[in-house]
Amino acid sequence: MIPAATGSVTWNDHSAQPGKTVASFVQLQLMKAGKMYGDETPPYISIGPRVRKSPFFDATRRDGARAFTVYNHMYMPTLYEGPEAEYWSLVNDVTIWDVSCQRQVEINGPDAFELIQLLTPRDMSKCQVGQCQYLVLTDNAGGIINDAVMLRVGEQQFWISPGDGDVYLWVQGVAARSGLDVNVFEPDVSPLQVQGPKSPYVARKLFGDDILKLKYYWMIETELDGIPLAVSRTGWSGEFGYELYLRDGSQGTKLWDIVRDAGREFDMRPITPNIIRSIEGGLLSYCSDITREDNPYVIGFDFFVDFDQGDFVGREALMKIADEGAKRKLVGIEFEHEPFPMTNSQFYPVLDSGRKVGHVTRCIYSPRLEKNIGYANVPVEYAEVGTELMFSCPLGDIPASVVEWPWFPAVKKLPDDLAAIRDRL
Repeated sequence: MIPAATGSVTWNDHSAQPGKTVASFVQLQLMKAGKMYGDETPPYISIGPRVRKSPFFDATRRDGARAFTVYNHMYMPTLYEGPEAEYWSLVNDVTIWDVSCQRQVEINGPDAFELIQLLTPRDMSKCQVGQCQYLVLTDNAGGIINDAVMLRVGEQQFWISPGDGDVYLWVQGVAARSGLDVNVFEPDVSPLQVQGPKSPYVARKLFGDDILKLKYYWMIETELDGIPLAVSRTGWSGEFGYELYLRDGSQGTKLWDIVRDAGREFDMRPITPNIIRSIEGGLLSYCSDITREDNPYVIGFDFFVDFDQGDFVGREALMKIADEGAKRKLVGIEFEHEPFPMTNSQFYPVLDSGRKVGHVTRCIYSPRLEKNIGYANVPVEYAEVGTELMFSCPLGDIPASVVEWPWFPAVKKLPDDLAAIRDRL
């Protein structure tokens, strides 16, 4: 069993008091969260052989991971120092994350492109080898099975890097029904994220100047000290960053340590996917902000739907939705209250005269904005910016306002000094 917080490592959060410990901070946050969620007992998670462990699992435990969740049937770290401390490291310096739980689904074979196009409403015809694309995968009703980053590794070789869910089984099912000549399997590929404004300096130290030429949403294949990798300019952070796709799971700790050593002069810290920055940046979370009950028109992804590119799963249903208009919308919200220390553990109902009309998907306190922010799924008549909403949580009924989102869009530009080096290459 792993307790929610142990040890007495010095706490270095920007807002922390001198001498405060990680353990005491985490325990305080959990206590606050317990009051919010109606449960003051800190949760535990059991570690056993049934759930898969990532190639970086031992390294994350050694370097201070204090809590885990199960994501795609694999343990994923969810806490080191706490959401706010990890947030400041992400937006100011550079961070390393274990996201091996984004288990790749490889599609290859003579008809691999045709299957990729069948799975998504996004037109893939212009996607080149070495390019990455953000996709939604839809079912027959137009509902979203998952959102994912797709990497075109070869002419007829693709990796789908999904959110939480059984995408592997879905792709196998669609492939079996399609009659296409493809292979679908989980390769030995495990992504490690290096994210934050100093990440390009770490990448340059690891891979040399040529890495600066890597464009946003493109990838290369390379190696590092004999470790085979694919490296992409992608990430779920909202900050400048890279993903290192380890292609030999036996070398997870070695890769982690090489990256950590390269990042020490830049104050690199291990963190987990940061809930604060993801909400700020409009990085939606599958099973929270997006579910199978939603379609691309609900969550503002209608620009990914192209009816001219041929057949795909859910085409007829989405054409009908496009014609009739979406009945619901995902909106950004802000609300006045004491800072929410952690995101909600359940959907909070949005009420109108005591009647449930929608729900808050995620919410948390943003230290940069100095306000609580989040998302709500509501009928379209409640979706206009400026609309006043009310949602209910264990702390009471809380008024909120619909606002534009994202608050801080993703950072895509190299620092000027590195851009100058790149331009001279």
